[in-house]
Amino acid sequence: MVVSSYEPILPNSSNLFRTCKSTSGNNNSSSVIPVIDMLDPNAKFLITKACEEFGFFKIINHGVPDETIIKLESDAVQLFDLPQCDKDKAGPASPYGYGNKRIGSLGDVGWVEYLLLPLNDGLVSDKSVTIPQTPHLFWYGLNKYVTSVRNIACVVLEKIADGLNIEPKNVLSRMLKNEKSDSCFRINHYPPCTEIEAYLKGGRNFIGFGEHTDPQVISIIRSNNTTGLQISLKDGTWVSVPPDEHSFFIIVGDSLQVLTNGRFKSVKHRVLANSVKSRLSMIYFGGPPLNEKILPLSSLMEEGEESLYKEFTWQEYKKSTYMTKLSADRLGLYKKNIKVPYDKKLPILEKIIL
Repeated sequence: MVVSSYEPILPNSSNLFRTCKSTSGNNNSSSVIPVIDMLDPNAKFLITKACEEFGFFKIINHGVPDETIIKLESDAVQLFDLPQCDKDKAGPASPYGYGNKRIGSLGDVGWVEYLLLPLNDGLVSDKSVTIPQTPHLFWYGLNKYVTSVRNIACVVLEKIADGLNIEPKNVLSRMLKNEKSDSCFRINHYPPCTEIEAYLKGGRNFIGFGEHTDPQVISIIRSNNTTGLQISLKDGTWVSVPPDEHSFFIIVGDSLQVLTNGRFKSVKHRVLANSVKSRLSMIYFGGPPLNEKILPLSSLMEEGEESLYKEFTWQEYKKSTYMTKLSADRLGLYKKNIKVPYDKKLPILEKIIL
């Protein structure tokens, strides 16, 4: 497995400045972000292992043309460069539309402006949000990009099914391919913030987007070449993700954690603001249909294994996420009080032919 480096984290404080404690007590941790070549014959095993160990990984050789990526980034930069009064006409986000600093309805804030768009049968309608001065070509480029990353999400989910040796192979991807799939797409813009330096000197980090997990099945994120994204490891240590504008990062969502009965972990992540460069990220959130029942896959359950979670529909879970703080343990409401008598990890690496 190819790996990348990491950067140490500084503690921060509350609200925009949140406490970040390293339980490992070691900023020189050897933990790394997995990088997986989608053309590798062992990709299905490596992906599954990364989902178990990190809930997060980077993919290369993904097949999305650079021009598709560059075009949408260029259009997004122009969109966020519009006068504030024009952008405000597409908001406030509730939840879809344009949002600025305020995240959700429970007081969470960040140094970010964003555009959250619903997907209808896998595409974004140019009538979903009214943005003055936005050309038709913006929506064309947006949907070309969304179609590409949705395909990536489906391929990854099918490799996961293959790696777990469960049938049918589309048991996960079918939820995203369903015409009623409740997926969405978000573009985040983090402007430079000159006030950050004073806080860094005080040993604090300035939060662009607070710590959280994604409630959906899977997220596909891509950003420009600016640092900021961090993930939390199992021991609570925060690790910086080196930016790579040519690659995509995959995030395990809460729903996938339940579908695998806790074998995969929904990773907590956040974004720190930057004092010099603006950061632009584009995220596809792959969600199931609203009436989809979220429960562990029967084909994955071992004999005698009990579900760690109460059954719920995606609509119920989605509603509950809107009623909780960004950093809350949303799955906590659905966990059963069951002790796991054995290590449920699958011997994925033993299957890899070296």
